[in-house]
Amino acid sequence: MASSAPSKDIEIEGAKDDMETTNAPDTSSEVSHTNSKTEFLSSFTHEENKAIMRKVDRRFLLLIGLMYVLKNIDYQNAASAKVLQVGKSSNIMTELHMTADQYNWVQSIYFIAYIIFEVPSNMVLKKMTPRNWQTRIMLSWGIVLACHSAVRNAGGLYTARFFLGAMEAGMFPGLMAQLCGWYRSDEIGKPVMWMFGLQNTSGIFGSLIAYGVSYMNGLGGLSAWRWLYLLEGIFTILFSAAIYIWLPDYPKSPRSSKWLTPREQEYLEARLSENAPLTADAAFDKKEVITSLWDIRNYSFMLSQFLVNFAGYALSWQLPTVTTSLGYAGLPRNQLLNIPPAAATVLSIIFAGWFLKQAYITRPAFIIIIMICAFTFFILLAVPGLSNATVYISVVLGTTFYSVYFIPFWAWRTSSLKGTTGTAFSLGFQNCVGQVGGIIAPQLFQAKYKYNGYKTSFAICAGAMGLGLVANCWTWYLTRDVEWDVRRVRRLRRRAEKEGKVFAGEDVKFHQERQFYKGLAKRTDDAVV
Repeated sequence: MASSAPSKDIEIEGAKDDMETTNAPDTSSEVSHTNSKTEFLSSFTHEENKAIMRKVDRRFLLLIGLMYVLKNIDYQNAASAKVLQVGKSSNIMTELHMTADQYNWVQSIYFIAYIIFEVPSNMVLKKMTPRNWQTRIMLSWGIVLACHSAVRNAGGLYTARFFLGAMEAGMFPGLMAQLCGWYRSDEIGKPVMWMFGLQNTSGIFGSLIAYGVSYMNGLGGLSAWRWLYLLEGIFTILFSAAIYIWLPDYPKSPRSSKWLTPREQEYLEARLSENAPLTADAAFDKKEVITSLWDIRNYSFMLSQFLVNFAGYALSWQLPTVTTSLGYAGLPRNQLLNIPPAAATVLSIIFAGWFLKQAYITRPAFIIIIMICAFTFFILLAVPGLSNATVYISVVLGTTFYSVYFIPFWAWRTSSLKGTTGTAFSLGFQNCVGQVGGIIAPQLFQAKYKYNGYKTSFAICAGAMGLGLVANCWTWYLTRDVEWDVRRVRRLRRRAEKEGKVFAGEDVKFHQERQFYKGLAKRTDDAVV
């Protein structure tokens, strides 16, 4: 057997007594199933596991990262377009006769549509299959994005942004729901790191694209902002073909047999925790939706995401304008000032992915550290009279900690999802509520708040980040037992890997959680070392 015996140098690993007292007795069929699964997992070596997961990584990591890069470039381009040829007749606001306050609605309308269609999109993911549905999402949003270049007034731009949000809805929660069927909760930080790490290079590529496109102003009779939308839309349409060709569905789907053996397909699902979505699950299960609606943890995660997004979206929306107003560089080189925040974020995300893998501390504990740092730099942005250098450093680090937050956050989130329908519904529902901040945030930067350099706006953002810190602490309390169990099993799995084995012992208990805490205090009886 490949599992390692519990050892006192890893906390909580000796929870045998807890298992006996907190879990319902096994039936004979359950024992038989458990023994069969243990024997099957034990037949694999660590090297076999690595080889199988390398196959999975090759299918997912780069592809989902590039998908998220395009998604981010395509929704952030409205902020970049705003400062292209600013002050000239070819600027988007000048051509479309829009004020700054009217232009703020460009992003808000996008998120309104995104929120409306998020849950419905995720509910058809299983039925349509992830490959087909994600291909549809990218193809349709690329077409809508290219159509932005043809708008002639504010109403046309608002309409285009609404349809862009509608077409993009479901991409991220759909990917997360699918990944839960391939990766364990304690290792899903890896694909999330790739998504968010590559996504944040979109700030680099987006700025370079905007910089290059600025020199195309007037080419073919089109303003630079029209070229920006047209070129990005065409590339997105072409990239949808790569999704159709390369993106898998589920481990035991027919298409997976082309690159996985039957034994490997069986292994990929056998190694998952008891709450994971499986290939054979029904396309829709009403009971799982009802269960999700009654789970208070869903609402605590929603609140946490909403508050953090509220502050983060405000900063990302205003970022090009802030860097332009600092006066360090003239047009169009001001776009290059957006690159350092993106570069710092990518490096920090890579570190976060590595740190999560080590399981030194629980994921919510790591998040609280990140939140305290983010809160500090958002406060600095609200302080009047700071030098331009201090403002710019605060922008860079505030953006960095906001972005890094989501690496442990989404890994943490997966630990309380249950079933295929429950996972898809919970992620879609949470993400649509969490994106409400994207509607409100741009409205913080109306002209009436400009009198003090938008310090009032950033003070509101700092307040939201502070409340987000409190909300994350609450969510930590609600998930404290499962998260300690995830850390316990993760460290056991790492020990088995060092011995060249695959851990096949008692896994994390999600449906009947083990209790490692009594109130707010950690248990100290003999069962807990």
